Amino acid sequence: MKTLLIAFALLATTTLTTEAQVYLQGGLNLANISKTDDGQVEKNNVLPTFNAGILGRFGLSPMFDLESGVLVTGRGSKAETYFNGGNDYVKSRFNPIYIEVPLNAVVKIPVTKGAGVFFHAGPYAAIGVAGKSSRETKIGPLMSTSGSSIKFSNDDPFTSGQEDAAYDKLKRFDIGLNFGGGVEFKQVILKANFGLGLTKINSTESNNEANEKNKYRTVSFSVGIPIGKL
Repeated sequence: MKTLLIAFALLATTTLTTEAQVYLQGGLNLANISKTDDGQVEKNNVLPTFNAGILGRFGLSPMFDLESGVLVTGRGSKAETYFNGGNDYVKSRFNPIYIEVPLNAVVKIPVTKGAGVFFHAGPYAAIGVAGKSSRETKIGPLMSTSGSSIKFSNDDPFTSGQEDAAYDKLKRFDIGLNFGGGVEFKQVILKANFGLGLTKINSTESNNEANEKNKYRTVSFSVGIPIGKL
């Protein structure tokens, strides 16, 4: 996993130091975590968070390109449980932050001069760097809140076991696939993306293929602003 992250980072650096079209990106993430064996999520668990970073395209041809860069992106989910007729509740939020390096193949379709649509797909690698979890509880007249920083395991990615695993820690490394598309103008890029996590997020889960539970599912809507070529 560490080798994959290094390779992605080197590719991102190469992208941004060649004749790449570079743009700043920022937007909204609707983050969730899969709950079922076949990878489905619950709509009421969607957590609004963010994505921001810098991306570049190699400029290979008018119809096809490669895109990479570095993003700071939020993952996670929320849960709300109501009882006693809806008067009492437990609300929790889980919002880890990752540095992500995507590598997308981009197919571009010109529509008019200076504008077109595009579709993209490709893998990503990410490393967890920060995040918070919180809980709010109301039972009758009593209310309480609590919060803590998210912990990541210090696993050695070159071994088959999960070192430093614990029930309250996440795996530090995540890999997955991106799928999406958007509309591109000279001055702005509008993009939608779906991030399909392939890694079970809890550090105690070593088998990522047993089922599709506990993997990130993230829908993103972003705006990109071109800043020139390097």
